Amino acid sequence: MNQSITHSPGDVAAHEAVVASRRKSITVEGLAHKFPVPNACRIGDIIVSSAIHAVDPVTRVMPEDLRSQCALVFANMKAIVEAAGGSTRDIIKMTVYLRDRNNRGPLNDEWVRMFPDPDTRPARHSQLLMVEGPSLVQCDFMAVIDRAG
Repeated sequence: MNQSITHSPGDVAAHEAVVASRRKSITVEGLAHKFPVPNACRIGDIIVSSAIHAVDPVTRVMPEDLRSQCALVFANMKAIVEAAGGSTRDIIKMTVYLRDRNNRGPLNDEWVRMFPDPDTRPARHSQLLMVEGPSLVQCDFMAVIDRAG
Protein backbone atom coordinates (compact mmCIF):
# COMPACT_ATOMS: atom_id res chain seq x y z
CA MET A 1 0.00 0.00 0.00
CA ASN A 2 1.42 3.38 -1.00
CA GLN A 3 1.15 6.00 1.64
CA SER A 4 1.43 9.70 0.98
CA ILE A 5 2.94 11.96 3.57
CA THR A 6 1.96 15.58 3.57
CA HIS A 7 3.53 18.32 5.59
CA SER A 8 2.00 21.57 6.60
CA PRO A 9 3.77 24.76 5.51
CA GLY A 10 4.82 25.25 9.14
CA ASP A 11 6.49 21.80 9.22
CA VAL A 12 8.38 22.51 6.01
CA ALA A 13 9.50 25.93 7.24
CA ALA A 14 10.68 24.45 10.55
CA HIS A 15 12.64 21.73 8.74
CA GLU A 16 14.25 24.29 6.41
CA ALA A 17 15.21 26.43 9.40
CA VAL A 18 16.92 23.44 11.06
CA VAL A 19 18.84 22.60 7.88
CA ALA A 20 19.82 26.23 7.32
CA SER A 21 21.09 26.50 10.90
CA ARG A 22 23.36 23.49 10.29
CA ARG A 23 24.53 24.60 6.84
CA LYS A 24 27.62 26.80 6.64
CA SER A 25 28.70 28.54 3.45
CA ILE A 26 32.45 28.69 2.85
CA THR A 27 33.97 31.52 0.83
CA VAL A 28 37.72 31.96 0.43
CA GLU A 29 39.06 35.46 -0.15
CA GLY A 30 40.35 35.77 -3.70
CA LEU A 31 38.37 32.73 -4.84
CA ALA A 32 34.83 34.04 -4.40
CA HIS A 33 32.51 33.46 -7.32
CA LYS A 34 31.25 36.47 -9.23
CA PHE A 35 27.70 35.25 -8.55
CA PRO A 36 26.25 34.86 -5.03
CA VAL A 37 27.53 31.29 -4.72
CA PRO A 38 29.89 30.08 -1.97
CA ASN A 39 33.05 28.13 -2.77
CA ALA A 40 31.70 25.25 -0.68
CA CYS A 41 29.04 24.31 1.81
CA ARG A 42 29.39 22.25 4.99
CA ILE A 43 26.80 20.42 7.04
CA GLY A 44 28.23 18.44 9.91
CA ASP A 45 31.19 16.44 8.64
CA ILE A 46 30.30 16.77 4.94
CA ILE A 47 31.79 19.39 2.62
CA VAL A 48 30.62 19.84 -0.97
CA SER A 49 32.28 22.40 -3.21
CA SER A 50 31.00 24.56 -6.01
CA ALA A 51 33.02 24.77 -9.23
CA ILE A 52 36.68 25.50 -8.53
CA HIS A 53 38.40 27.60 -11.15
CA ALA A 54 42.05 28.06 -12.14
CA VAL A 55 42.23 31.64 -10.93
CA ASP A 56 45.20 32.99 -9.01
CA PRO A 57 43.66 34.17 -5.71
CA VAL A 58 46.06 37.15 -5.49
CA THR A 59 46.06 38.47 -9.06
CA ARG A 60 42.62 37.07 -10.10
CA VAL A 61 44.29 36.09 -13.39
CA MET A 62 43.77 32.75 -15.13
CA PRO A 63 46.88 31.42 -16.89
CA GLU A 64 46.57 30.28 -20.50
CA ASP A 65 48.21 26.85 -20.26
CA LEU A 66 46.71 23.65 -18.89
CA ARG A 67 49.66 22.81 -16.60
CA SER A 68 49.40 26.14 -14.74
CA GLN A 69 45.62 25.91 -14.60
CA CYS A 70 45.78 22.40 -13.11
CA ALA A 71 48.24 23.57 -10.45
CA LEU A 72 45.89 26.43 -9.49
CA VAL A 73 42.78 24.24 -9.44
CA PHE A 74 44.46 21.84 -7.00
CA ALA A 75 45.87 24.68 -4.86
CA ASN A 76 42.44 26.35 -4.77
CA MET A 77 40.75 23.07 -3.86
CA LYS A 78 43.19 22.67 -0.96
CA ALA A 79 42.51 26.23 0.23
CA ILE A 80 38.75 25.67 0.10
CA VAL A 81 38.72 22.33 1.95
CA GLU A 82 41.02 23.81 4.61
CA ALA A 83 38.80 26.90 4.97
CA ALA A 84 35.92 24.50 5.64
CA GLY A 85 37.89 22.83 8.44
CA GLY A 86 39.20 19.83 6.54
CA SER A 87 42.26 18.76 4.64
CA THR A 88 42.98 17.09 1.33
CA ARG A 89 43.03 13.77 3.25
CA ASP A 90 39.27 14.23 3.78
CA ILE A 91 38.41 14.46 0.07
CA ILE A 92 36.50 11.36 -1.03
CA LYS A 93 35.38 12.34 -4.56
CA MET A 94 36.65 14.78 -7.14
CA THR A 95 35.04 15.56 -10.46
CA VAL A 96 37.31 17.20 -13.01
CA TYR A 97 35.98 19.05 -16.03
CA LEU A 98 38.46 19.21 -18.91
CA ARG A 99 38.15 21.10 -22.17
CA ASP A 100 40.26 18.35 -23.83
CA ARG A 101 39.76 15.02 -22.08
CA ASN A 102 42.56 13.48 -24.18
CA ASN A 103 45.14 15.76 -22.52
CA ARG A 104 45.23 14.47 -18.94
CA GLY A 105 49.00 14.58 -18.35
CA PRO A 106 49.07 17.86 -16.38
CA LEU A 107 45.98 16.78 -14.44
CA ASN A 108 47.51 13.43 -13.53
CA ASP A 109 50.77 15.13 -12.47
CA GLU A 110 48.89 17.32 -9.96
CA TRP A 111 46.71 14.38 -8.90
CA VAL A 112 49.73 12.24 -7.99
CA ARG A 113 51.44 15.20 -6.30
CA MET A 114 48.40 15.85 -4.05
CA PHE A 115 47.46 12.17 -3.58
CA PRO A 116 50.76 10.23 -3.81
CA ASP A 117 49.54 7.02 -2.14
CA PRO A 118 47.55 4.94 -4.64
CA ASP A 119 45.89 3.10 -1.74
CA THR A 120 44.30 6.25 -0.29
CA ARG A 121 43.38 8.35 -3.33
CA PRO A 122 39.82 9.67 -3.57
CA ALA A 123 37.48 8.63 -6.34
CA ARG A 124 37.78 10.73 -9.50
CA HIS A 125 35.65 11.26 -12.56
CA SER A 126 36.29 13.49 -15.54
CA GLN A 127 33.76 15.17 -17.77
CA LEU A 128 33.92 17.45 -20.75
CA LEU A 129 34.19 21.14 -19.81
CA MET A 130 31.76 23.07 -21.95
CA VAL A 131 32.17 26.74 -21.06
CA GLU A 132 33.09 29.89 -22.86
CA GLY A 133 36.27 31.72 -21.99
CA PRO A 134 39.83 30.67 -21.20
CA SER A 135 39.10 27.93 -18.66
CA LEU A 136 40.69 24.59 -19.64
CA VAL A 137 40.00 22.78 -16.36
CA GLN A 138 37.67 23.06 -13.37
CA CYS A 139 36.77 20.72 -10.56
CA ASP A 140 34.48 20.14 -7.63
CA PHE A 141 34.84 17.82 -4.67
CA MET A 142 33.12 16.13 -1.76
CA ALA A 143 34.85 15.58 1.56
CA VAL A 144 34.01 13.95 4.88
CA ILE A 145 35.90 15.29 7.85
CA ASP A 146 37.07 12.76 10.40
CA ARG A 147 35.76 13.89 13.79
CA ALA A 148 38.50 11.97 15.55
CA GLY A 149 41.06 13.89 13.94
